[in-house]
Amino acid sequence: MNSLNWQNKGEIISVNNRNIFVIDTININLNTIENQKKTLVILHGYPTSSFDYYKVLPELSKHYRVVIHDHLGFGFSDKPLKYSYSLIEQADIALQLWKQLSLTNVTLLAHDYGTSIATEILARQNKKQINLQIDELILCNGSMHIELSKLRTIQKLLKNKITGKWVAKLTNYTIFKKNMRNVYFDKTKATEAELKEMWLQLEQNNGRKIIHFLSNYINERYYFWHRWIGALKETNIKTKIIWAKNDPVAVAAIADLLATEIANNNLYWIKNCGHFPMLEKPEEWIEKILSD
Repeated sequence: MNSLNWQNKGEIISVNNRNIFVIDTININLNTIENQKKTLVILHGYPTSSFDYYKVLPELSKHYRVVIHDHLGFGFSDKPLKYSYSLIEQADIALQLWKQLSLTNVTLLAHDYGTSIATEILARQNKKQINLQIDELILCNGSMHIELSKLRTIQKLLKNKITGKWVAKLTNYTIFKKNMRNVYFDKTKATEAELKEMWLQLEQNNGRKIIHFLSNYINERYYFWHRWIGALKETNIKTKIIWAKNDPVAVAAIADLLATEIANNNLYWIKNCGHFPMLEKPEEWIEKILSD
């Protein structure tokens, strides 16, 4: 799978006057059975894109209508230079997109950066501010408990208002490749070809110029800690916590703590696996996603 092939699977949809890249498998698998499937919406992580799911989309789409988009500032979506890139606004975009697609009942799957968008959506649902039924929540390797996260040096530099823009300018493929490989357990699974496609999508639409803006999500996890962790403590939605146990950033202690805070949850471990389980151990990750 390369970036062009991935791009050809999706389409651009205007959401709040921004161009958002979306893959909706109902458009790929045009048949009546597709209309009878439950819908899985996916919120991807940082600093990558929906492309993280290229290995698992074929199997997921056998069981769900899958809707996955590139957040604003990521992948093939718009990357405006003058924008806040707040997780609050990313939640606005996701909810508006799903509304435009007439989605009313979904399973919500989120990884990394996407988990905080998911908790913002959850906070609104708990307060009955949105008309969306979330049948199941699936959380994967996200540093929602930011106080437990082991941030990489480059993340710390990018989120800083002073150093961020300079680090973004100096970031190149070699630095990106090194940092991505460092969050895998088995470094050989992060292939050169795959990493080049990720980098190509990061650079798309002058993406390097805004990567330090995107990194502010780390600060927001502190600002909105009580709102977002509070939303997880309040919800009764059936939740799966699917965690790669050897993630050096979103460490196992985060999953353990979430399992004590979310009322209706099951915790599943993927051993000998790093931050991107859907890429490093796709078969085992799929098995956990589809388990009862």
